[in-house]
Amino acid sequence: MPVRTRVAALAALTATALAVGAAATTQAGATPGDAARTNAAAKNASAQKKAAAPRFLAASELPPHPTGWTAGPVTDGFPEQLAYCLGEGVPAYDYRHRLFHTELDTSAVQVTVVTGSAAKGKALAARLNKEIRGCAARLERLYPEIEAEGRFFGTLPVEEGATVHGLHTETSYGATDVNLLSVGRDGRTVTVVGWGQMGDFDDAPIAAFKKTAKKAVTKLY
Repeated sequence: MPVRTRVAALAALTATALAVGAAATTQAGATPGDAARTNAAAKNASAQKKAAAPRFLAASELPPHPTGWTAGPVTDGFPEQLAYCLGEGVPAYDYRHRLFHTELDTSAVQVTVVTGSAAKGKALAARLNKEIRGCAARLERLYPEIEAEGRFFGTLPVEEGATVHGLHTETSYGATDVNLLSVGRDGRTVTVVGWGQMGDFDDAPIAAFKKTAKKAVTKLY
């Protein structure tokens, strides 16, 4: 074993031994009051961590639909429902998402991620916006039977900002779909909302979706 490796290993063992000894000493001299305070502090830290978790949209906060919306549970991972535009472009983070559906062909999804800092959150939001802007051209390049058109519907003045995009696709056999996507940020937390159904841009509830996109950001914390 190289000298530096042995020294590092010894230092690590020494630090561990000191920590164990300190913990044993603390426990030996602890009083019931100390234990109660320790438990209270642990519970408080757990509550703060739970409270800090970003919140998700409720079904009632999506654009109105004749049949109403049903919300699924919040689930770990990046949703495959956004893979058509973002599947190859998202950096590795611990994503969480929620799916929504109606009784007809309309569906929605929200994905949220807490990055390590506001700077990383800003960079991720910029990356996601870039991927969405290039989505139409990328789909046409990968799938010759698809014609795609992307549109930009502006920004929203909420927290660190949100952007709204649209995507319309039509296949060679006549199927048409329209999707709306938003990217919003509150500090180091980024959220993406996707909405889609059969049809074209004339069928898309752009004004209502902007309200949903804004709500997705304001509701995070």
